Amino acid sequence: MSSEKPAFASSSHAPSVSSPGCLDIFRAIFNNSSNDNTADEKTTSEFPRDSASDDDASTPLIPTYEGLEAQMRDLLVDQDNNSELLELCKGNEFAKTVFHAIEKVSKELREISLKIHEEPELAFKEYKAHALLTDYLEKKGFKVERKAFGLDTAFVARAGKSDKVTIGFCSEYDALPGIGHGCGHNLIAIAGVAAAIGVKAAIKKFGLHAQVKLFGTPAEETTGGKIVMLERGAFKNVDVCMMLHGANADLSYPAFLALDTAEVEFFGKASHASATPWEGVNALDAAIMTYTSIGLMRQQLHPTQRVHGIIKDGGKAANIIPDYTLSQYTVRALKYSELMVLKKRVEAIFNAAARSTGCTVSIKWGVPYKDILTNSVLTQKFEHYMKAQGAKYLPKEEQLRKVGGSTDMGNLTYALPGIHPVFNILNLESKDVNVALHTRAFAEAAMQPIAHTATLRAAKCLAMTGVECILDRKLLQKVKKEFEENKEK
Repeated sequence: MSSEKPAFASSSHAPSVSSPGCLDIFRAIFNNSSNDNTADEKTTSEFPRDSASDDDASTPLIPTYEGLEAQMRDLLVDQDNNSELLELCKGNEFAKTVFHAIEKVSKELREISLKIHEEPELAFKEYKAHALLTDYLEKKGFKVERKAFGLDTAFVARAGKSDKVTIGFCSEYDALPGIGHGCGHNLIAIAGVAAAIGVKAAIKKFGLHAQVKLFGTPAEETTGGKIVMLERGAFKNVDVCMMLHGANADLSYPAFLALDTAEVEFFGKASHASATPWEGVNALDAAIMTYTSIGLMRQQLHPTQRVHGIIKDGGKAANIIPDYTLSQYTVRALKYSELMVLKKRVEAIFNAAARSTGCTVSIKWGVPYKDILTNSVLTQKFEHYMKAQGAKYLPKEEQLRKVGGSTDMGNLTYALPGIHPVFNILNLESKDVNVALHTRAFAEAAMQPIAHTATLRAAKCLAMTGVECILDRKLLQKVKKEFEENKEK
């Protein structure tokens, strides 16, 4: 992996946060609609508490929930509405409330993002990030459960007085060994926080019968904290759950692959490699035969399927026939059902290598990451807000051809409706950039001002997607109907 500075490090490629663009439009809108702008102009080291709690009796209320639904349908963009952002916010008090709440804490979130980036922590050891995020959320009026569901670095933060509708968001904050935040989890962390703050503001201002939950999910890069939390009931009674991921392109239908990883041990018999090699049973032969056979199999794999691996232990000395080897193989496919079929083909290779060399084999699969069941109803709403802010998207089928990595968020989308849009952290014009994830170049990109701007833009749109689900029960019914139909396919 290259350690060179990426091209966007120069000023000509990295627009500053103060450059003309969406933030200036936001400020123009909000300065005309609110007199409370002092917080936006201050840089604070300590995060201020909200001046009013969720239980404040002075919170403005609307006459009836049903009346708000009708108002929502009149004000929000529909599938044929291509209003520009300025017009959208002028006519939508909900969007104005959400966007202003997020913009108001922009500097604070920037500070959190940089602190997480500066001190990367690996899976299940994200103690500083956990403390930083939970302390901040508590000061912002959320009820916070630390060390949630038996995981030291997981949390749940909630706001809202009713569980009539529950909107969930996820934050991630684990880093990569040797690279740091080469997957941009410092941005994913604040994206979840921002979206939750935006929805909380709408719930409070308009007296919505709903709650928002932010799930702090550790260890996405390894064993999948979301999967553990899901198994332990964290997402029970959550209507929809959504999250964002920074990348080098804007994708509303990202092709995250289903994944599983196998630890493969071959057991043979040691012998002197020169004096009596015929008495040995070579476990390294089995490991190499496996590696070679998988390489040959790739010609017959679908372009969206992947098998990649390493030999972690190939023996102890050149003059000893190895009696033990340990290999690790990761298998990926576009759909979870395809993954199950591909795993059987790979297992056949493991077993054949053992039989042909006289070894025995132990195969231990991990916890599979499923593909993303992207809910198109939610995606269309998210796209409308992003397009109003200048983002552009390829047709769905073209997006799905851009195969990426894998995520434990996929398992959530098999359990409840959700989306996991990918947003470009390198520019706001939806121009793909050749800066790969899981590299030092991407880690550097994740700390640039433009990345912060892009993160908050996407978080505002994700928050409004959640607000629409609260306000329009027919929309939420469509979301759930599609989810049930996708599960049956």
